[in-house]
Amino acid sequence: MKLLHSGKVRDVYEDRGDIILVASDRVSVYDVILPTPIPDKGRILTQLSLWWFEQLADIVPNHVISATDVPAEFAGRAVRCRKLRMAKVECVARGYLTGGGLKEYQAHGSVSGVPLPPGLLDGSKLPEPIFTPSTKAPLGQHDEPISFDEVVALEGTEVAEEFRRITLEIYLRGSELAAERGVIIADTKIELGWDSEGTLVLGDEVLTSDSSRFWPADRWEPGHPQFSFDKQYVRDWATSTGWDKKEPAPEVPAEVVEVTRARYIEAYERITGRTW
Repeated sequence: MKLLHSGKVRDVYEDRGDIILVASDRVSVYDVILPTPIPDKGRILTQLSLWWFEQLADIVPNHVISATDVPAEFAGRAVRCRKLRMAKVECVARGYLTGGGLKEYQAHGSVSGVPLPPGLLDGSKLPEPIFTPSTKAPLGQHDEPISFDEVVALEGTEVAEEFRRITLEIYLRGSELAAERGVIIADTKIELGWDSEGTLVLGDEVLTSDSSRFWPADRWEPGHPQFSFDKQYVRDWATSTGWDKKEPAPEVPAEVVEVTRARYIEAYERITGRTW
């Protein structure tokens, strides 16, 4: 195998003309990799993505060739995939207002150029889900929100509209399934690309604790940050240290690692109905 790319969480190899996508236990916050891994995180993300790919297959094809035809040392955390030419933008859907979207709303009354009603709070449910794309920043740099018109400028009108349709359909399908299991999906990010025949394909990961915000529905209360089943816990810890969000990042204490791992597992078990 040939290593093509090592990202914040995933390592990408080429093997027999295919891609081997390996999810590590690395965790990144504010686009910086923390020095302390979260045990089992890569396996959890991979297995949750595979479950979701099955639920979403009628909306958009995905890049998975096999979850078992991978090197033994990567078993459980790797997927054999089709090669894709990835889009130049991150496709994001938001159904609730929080995080960077909240900050943008507070400054401009809109998110990625989409105007929103006044008076929304941290955690408020939006009137309807919105497409809020962003740039795809190099490792160590921050993604920046962009408007739909900027996506049109990058990829063309037809492609931009397809990005928006697919992203919102995935979010709506995911939200419905998760809601049945007592989980709110506040927002999510997906990756799209084109295969060798020019078909638009869903790649990378989908509706995981790294690419989405998961909240327990019975604890949702707008007006403050929500309890979450994702890496928000470790993100909040990192913020509390006074760290400047630049390299080098601080070591993560064992208790924060343990709680974060438990929340990843709970998200997996709630959503899939399977025991980890």
